[in-house]
Parts: sequence; C-alpha cells; structure tokens
Amino acid sequence: MSGTLKLLPEPEERYRAPALDKGLDIIELLSEQPGGLTRAEIVKAMGRSPSEVYRMLERLVARDYVGRSLEGDRYALTMKLFALAHRHPPLRRLVTPAQPLMDDFSRQARQSCHLVAPEGGDAIVVAHASCPGNWEFGIRIGAPIDLLQTGSGETLLAFTAPEALSELLSRWEGSERLPMFRSIETRLAGHRAKGYRTGKSRQVQGIEDISVPILSPDGHALAVLTCPFVHRLDAPGPKIADALSLLKDVAARLSLS
Repeated sequence: MSGTLKLLPEPEERYRAPALDKGLDIIELLSEQPGGLTRAEIVKAMGRSPSEVYRMLERLVARDYVGRSLEGDRYALTMKLFALAHRHPPLRRLVTPAQPLMDDFSRQARQSCHLVAPEGGDAIVVAHASCPGNWEFGIRIGAPIDLLQTGSGETLLAFTAPEALSELLSRWEGSERLPMFRSIETRLAGHRAKGYRTGKSRQVQGIEDISVPILSPDGHALAVLTCPFVHRLDAPGPKIADALSLLKDVAARLSLS
C-alpha cells in the first residue's frame, strides 16, 4: 500500500470553533480589566477586525455576560459568570456547609480563613471567612492558587489521590513544574504524615499559613482549609496551636467518613 501518511491534527486544532474561541478570548481579556475596555482597545488587544469584535461583543451583551457602560463606550464583565459558578452543584455542596463553620472558626481564632478547591492543574479559592475586628489578611474568592508555591497547593498535592497525581505529573512532563514537584516530594510526605501543613507564607512576609485537608472517604483531598495566621502585636489572641486545633475540627466535620 503506497501513498503519503496523513497526520491527524492535534485535538485542539481538529475541533476548533472559531466563533466560540473569539467569545472566550473576549471574556478572558475582560476578566483582567476591572475598569473595562473600549471596543477599540479590545480590537487592538485581540488583533482581530473591528467587525468580528463588534458582532461578538453584541452577542455577549445580549446574553448578559458583558455589560456596556452608561456612556456606551466601555465593556466589562457582568456578574453572570460568578453566579453560574456558584450554581454549580459540586461547588455549592462544598461551600454551603463550609461557610458557617468557617465563619465560626474566624470568630473563635480571630483570624481569617479560606477554602481552596482543585481546578485543572491548579486550584481556586471558593469561599472566605473574615475575622472580627478591623485588621485581617485575606484572599479574594476566585483567586487562582499555585499548587507548587503555596501552602494550600502543597496540602492539596500531599493528599491528592495517586491516579489523579499521576495524571497531573503527566501534564507537567517537559515543563519546569515537574522538577519543582520533585524538589518538594519529601516535604509533601511530611504533610501527609502529620495530616496538615504549617509554615511561613511563601508570598507575604510575617504570615504563617495553616492548611488542613478536607478528605474523601478514602483519605484524599477534596479541598483545603487555610488560615493565613497574622501575629497581632496590639491585641494578642489565640495562638497558632489553638488556630490549628480549631481548623482541624472544621476540616474533620466537613470530611466524608
């Protein structure tokens, strides 16, 4: 049998949907612009023709994913994507019971805390509880969390199911993330042995992170609770050991037995 062997295109090329790609490109662009952008700025940033961008913008406005300013010259994301994300059943099932327990933790520990769930090859903050008083350190809901360079991320990795971890490492093959993971494997084993992680924040000086996993029946992480512990000088409160004990109790109540 003769002839030239035709290589199949990569899946992401084989199933292209240009119109959908344009819409998603606009949404992702606007997600990084709290003040919105004019149509001309969107056209320039995307490198597409004005007519292409205009048609897509009008559809996104009609479907309420994008809003137009009162003056009509700027476009910004609406709250629709946020609302859709919080209607997603698995997320709602996680956050609904967690929020009152997190609020109670913050009142007792006098510290903020947040809930982190895995998302693709990283993670995302899905809930937050503020401590009483005027001072706190917190992280906003929806913030992306790096698995390799944060306390929450390390804790998720430490308690990730073996098959899920194997898939993740395959995705990191050939990138700088794989050797980064290899460099912290011993540390991850220590977190597993203790059942939690404590340590200095790798992002903010003076903060000590306390991270405890919420576990599935087979002992793997569904999510992670993290308290960015702030040492108050003016109004000392519960110590780190006390906050850890309280956070472990919350995680235990949310874990599936």
